[in-house]
Parts: sequence; C-alpha cells; structure tokens
Amino acid sequence: MRKMGIGIAALAASSLLLAGCAGGSTPAPEESEEPIDASGVTLTIWTDANREPAIEAAAATFEEETGATIELVQKNFEDIRNDFINQVPTGEGPDITVGAHDFLGSFVEAGVVSTVDLGDAADQLEQVAIDAFTYDGQLYGMPYALEAIALIQNTDLVGEDAPATWDDMIAAAEEAGAERPFVINTGGQTGDAYTMYGFQTSFGAPVFVQDDSGSYTSEVGMGGEAGEAFAAWLGAQGETGTGHISTTIDYDINNELFASGKAAYTIQGPWAIETLEAQGVNLKVNPIPAAGSETAAPFVGVQGFYVSSQSENSLIAQEFLTKYLATDEAQKALYEADPRLPAWKSLAEEVSSDPIVAGFLASAANGVPQPSIPEMGAVWDLWNAAQVQIIKGADPASTWNKMVADVEAAIG
Repeated sequence: MRKMGIGIAALAASSLLLAGCAGGSTPAPEESEEPIDASGVTLTIWTDANREPAIEAAAATFEEETGATIELVQKNFEDIRNDFINQVPTGEGPDITVGAHDFLGSFVEAGVVSTVDLGDAADQLEQVAIDAFTYDGQLYGMPYALEAIALIQNTDLVGEDAPATWDDMIAAAEEAGAERPFVINTGGQTGDAYTMYGFQTSFGAPVFVQDDSGSYTSEVGMGGEAGEAFAAWLGAQGETGTGHISTTIDYDINNELFASGKAAYTIQGPWAIETLEAQGVNLKVNPIPAAGSETAAPFVGVQGFYVSSQSENSLIAQEFLTKYLATDEAQKALYEADPRLPAWKSLAEEVSSDPIVAGFLASAANGVPQPSIPEMGAVWDLWNAAQVQIIKGADPASTWNKMVADVEAAIG
C-alpha cells in the first residue's frame, strides 16, 4: 500500500501552525470517576521517537493515579506492523502499539488485536477516523490523527476562492493566463491512483464498497457505468485530449511547476507544503473540486493506538487509551510532538486558526479511509497501470473494464 508520508510535520516550522493550540475544554473521561487500582501491573507500549514524549506525559499521570507501571519501547515506525504480527502470538509483543489504520486488515487477519470500546471519547473523534479503525463492524483501536491530500492553488494567479468543480477550476486558471491550469502527480509511467482518487469518487466509483458500519467489503465498487464515466473523463483530460493530465508529471516535476508559479492548481499533501512554498509562491488549501456529480472524496490516512489480543491487562490498556490519552491535554501533546491533522474535534477546531491546516481538515472531512482490507494489496498495480494507459490514449471503457475484471479475479 501507498505510504502517506509523515503527516504535516513539514508545517511545524510555520509560526501559525500552533497558534491556536491553547488547550481544550472538553475532556473525554468523566471527571468524577475514581481511577482504577492497577498496582503491580506493567503495560508495555510501542511508540516511535516522535510520539514518545507525548505518551510519557500521559503515562506519568496514569502511573501516579493507578499504581501501574508503563514501559515505553521505542521502535522504528516502519518495523511496527511486522514485529507486532510476529511477536504478539509469542507473548513477546506489547500491550499497546501506535500504528497506522492500514495495519488493521493484516492485524485482524493475524488475530493480534482486540476490539476497543471508546465510550464517551468516540463523540470527540471525527467520524472518518472511527471508520478507519472499524473492520467488519468492530472498532479495533483509538484513532487520533488524520492525513489527507487537498487542492492547492496559487493565490497570486487565481485568488483564494475554492472552485466547486473541475470545470470551474480550469476556467479560473485559463482566465488568469496560467501557463498550466493544473498539474497532478501521475507517478510518471507508474501511475498514482491514490492522488487521482478524489476525482474518481466524484463519479461515484469507489475502489471498494463500504457497508453501513463504514467497514469496507470485498465488493469492487469501481465497475459499471460510474467507473466508465470516470475513465472517459480521465481519457478526455489526458495526453490525447486536453493534456491537463499527463504521464510526464511525477512528484518532483509536479511540485516544481507549482512552486515556480507556472501551474495555478495542484493536488498535494501537507508534507509537500514546505517544498511548494520554497520559491515564494503564495498558496491556499481547499477541498478537491468534483469532476463528476458527487463530492470528491480523497483517501484519508489515520494514526492511532491498538491493543494486543494477547495482553493480560487489556482492560487496563483500554483504560489508559480512553481515559488518559483521550483528553484534550494528551491530544494536544501528541499534536505538538508530531504535528498531524487532529482527529480530536476540539483540537482540530483550535488548530484551524491556521488556514493551511483548515484547508487540509476540510478536505479530510470530505474523505474516506484508505481501505485496510487485505484485498487492497491486489489493487494498486492494476489500478495504477490502467490509469496510465488511459491517460496515454488507450480506449477508456475497455481498459477500465479489463482492470476491474482483473482486480476481481485477483481477489477471488
């Protein structure tokens, strides 16, 4: 699966980023509840270096109030998924680990995570974050941070108003005389269906169908008339059409064209802001405009905490998550330690005083979780390749339908 990058850490240098972080006023736990007695219990928590100081602060309070001991083990984030799967069954794994939501499918398949009851804390979290940690209708963790891409525009060329549709966007850029109305990373000849996904969903063609609980099913959702309509649009905007979308644009070229003022609009993530501003371009972040008749819904990545299915102290582990990490103070500490878009509503409202953060949060609010089901692993290569072929001029309908059939065959 595509890795979402490092969140909005690149924005930490901005003096605006933390301007609204004055602390919230809506703690998740009931103030009158007595702390549990966990004397003699040791909880082991895996964390990366960035988030360790924030977790330490909540752990100190937990130890003082409950008598428990918390042992923090620093891990390379890239190692956590495999190590957790391999070590939990042996009894060597932690009670709690930090992780991305797209670990969830493999964790559930391996039987290494427990469900979590967030209680009142659930009301303080964005729904897309809850959906991301939901699998087959069950919640498997406590989310706390979001990542999403958005539309970024050169305000010197096209102002700050958010275009509602693709056509509005192109018209505004052409009226402004932009050398290139729009650029989007296609990964060169590799393809980048991830970045293109907001446009695809605006045609009502999700990669997989979600059920009423927000969980993804294994039913491929991008076939039929909706998928063909997106493919036709993609071909029309490709190299044998308007040329607005081209396989000559990779990540670095995309960023350079925007940063140099040659392109009026692009789609990027928060991790690219520093690069996009490097040459002095003035920008605004807005939700992705619709190319079809529905809202453009980009993928959202979510970070959070999991409880081991083999933990001998799972109830105490959940107490730590839902009563000590699920507070305004702890969420603010996590944000300041590793600035990602907050899933905690009151904190998200505070940091939205920064217009860049506000723009990405607005985009994420329209988004859907990147699927964490194992079937997703069979999709990316076929999906990316079909989009590249269509952009280069292949017949949209037949190319797209073959891709959908190949995906369905690959996942059985």
